[in-house]
Amino acid sequence: MSLRFSANLSWLFPQLPALPARLEAAAAAGFGAVEAAWPAGCPAEALRTAAERVGVRIVLLNTPPGDQEAGEMGLAAVPGRQAAFRQGLAAAVQYAKAVGCPRIHLMAGRVPLGADRAAVTGEMETTFIENLRYAADLLAQEDMIGLVEPINNRITDPRYFLNTPHQAAAILEKVGRPNLKLQLDLFHCQIMDGNLSRNLETYFPLMGHIQIAQVPGRHEPDSPGELSFPYIFKLLESLGYTGYVGCEYAPKGDTLEGLGWLRSYWESRGLQHGGTSKAAE
Repeated sequence: MSLRFSANLSWLFPQLPALPARLEAAAAAGFGAVEAAWPAGCPAEALRTAAERVGVRIVLLNTPPGDQEAGEMGLAAVPGRQAAFRQGLAAAVQYAKAVGCPRIHLMAGRVPLGADRAAVTGEMETTFIENLRYAADLLAQEDMIGLVEPINNRITDPRYFLNTPHQAAAILEKVGRPNLKLQLDLFHCQIMDGNLSRNLETYFPLMGHIQIAQVPGRHEPDSPGELSFPYIFKLLESLGYTGYVGCEYAPKGDTLEGLGWLRSYWESRGLQHGGTSKAAE
């Protein structure tokens, strides 16, 4: 079974200012699915209309980050911000329903400024678990999946609370809700833990979404770096992964010109432009 790729509109086609225009560019490039962070400033109707016009699925959105001017990047694990998290979650669910998106990344958030990580870990985990249970119950009413994503604290975000697949899996086990899954960005996973083959095999039952970028530059999968994506793609296929692979990377140049790796993947699997079977034509 060949993999399905999703264009992350918060990263790809940055020369286009509006998400609907980026979505249309992704469709023209052959993507059948797109994802984005919190789509601030983009009305749901505009994004849904663009998606319907070009036949693309919106497969993942984030919860709102909170007060970014105050340094917030998610609220789910932040003590004292439970009400704001629930308000943001309600907005995310409403938006996702309007655009037909079945998955929401529940952003954990950062260790508060000036706090010692070790000293607040217990309280933050308790807050996270409570908020995740609340979110899971709300999402279940809409037949949606909630996702948690470990983000590396070595390079990208030193204060982010959720950092490794092991930590995420332990929290998901404590939460105990079947509609909460692991969102594994291989860029973050490689930086924090490496051992990607074993990690993909170990956490495969928990996976609800995967994202990719080369390490350390966070550019196209075929740019110079530590990861062999042809090997990783074959491994995901052998594991039977049927979810989406999100392309969350910073193009080194023109996004379309940088998609040679994806066209090569399609060709190597006997697929045509867009990843559809040639036999289906």
